[in-house]
Amino acid sequence: MTFNGTWKVDRNDNYEKFMEQMGINVVKRKMAEHDNLKITIEQNGDKFHIKESSTFRTKDIDFTLGVPFDYSLADGTEVSGTWEMEGDMLKGKFTRKDNNKVLTTTRTLVGGELVQSYNYEGVDAKRIFKKQ
Repeated sequence: MTFNGTWKVDRNDNYEKFMEQMGINVVKRKMAEHDNLKITIEQNGDKFHIKESSTFRTKDIDFTLGVPFDYSLADGTEVSGTWEMEGDMLKGKFTRKDNNKVLTTTRTLVGGELVQSYNYEGVDAKRIFKKQ
């Protein structure tokens, strides 16, 4: 339940390079760097409701830890995977439907900030969020 709340993106680390590795075109990459993403997380036991709202879209996501689900990334890339809780870290492992390559992501709290880390094909990136 430590993730509960509304989080607004504050800064990115290597996000442009990560999106490039994902195959996202330069126009979408530039827009995504300034998307003003806000994530609202509501955890109830092993069930999560997440609302993502940005300059470009609003999306509601419901999932249960360990149960596979389908998801569409902001650029339209379709993935399928699961979130697991490991200690105080949320770990996601998603497989792209277009090429079967794996995207991993984690969410952790560090110094009162929500750090969302990504890895795709050897490229790491982070988005750091501040609680609203």
